[in-house]
Amino acid sequence: MGDEKIIPLLVAGGQANAGPPLGPALAPMGLNVMAIVNEINEKTKEYSGMRVPVKIIVQVESKTFDVEVGIPTSSALLAKALGVEKGSGTPNSEKVGNLSMDQLVKVANTKIDQSYATTIKSAVKELLGTCVSMGITVENKEPKDLFIEINEGKWDESFN
Repeated sequence: MGDEKIIPLLVAGGQANAGPPLGPALAPMGLNVMAIVNEINEKTKEYSGMRVPVKIIVQVESKTFDVEVGIPTSSALLAKALGVEKGSGTPNSEKVGNLSMDQLVKVANTKIDQSYATTIKSAVKELLGTCVSMGITVENKEPKDLFIEINEGKWDESFN
């Protein structure tokens, strides 16, 4: 087994191209840059408009590669669920939108493998913290009020 080189990148979902940073990082290794770009775009297209962490694992001698796609940040996933560019600059006074509990659970399911949370319920509670800093309400409530309701068991049926 020869040398393995890992190239970590942050790419726009479905929009990688052969220009920097990708081309210059891969070209010296004699790899087919377009094949890698196409694979990254295929694997990240569902994250269109979001910055996605990607790892390209290159077997230097055989000139073969694998592309591993990470999961965008919680804030990027929440912004996409809301259909907004980014969170509020002043989250206490200005809200960027409202998510349903179902939308929050869906984002929690996407993030759980990357999270310290072991249940959807705890992953949702983690996301509520991000909602606070982004100025997002959930079920038309402040995230901290929903957090209390979740702890009281009022939303348990949403997590099954």
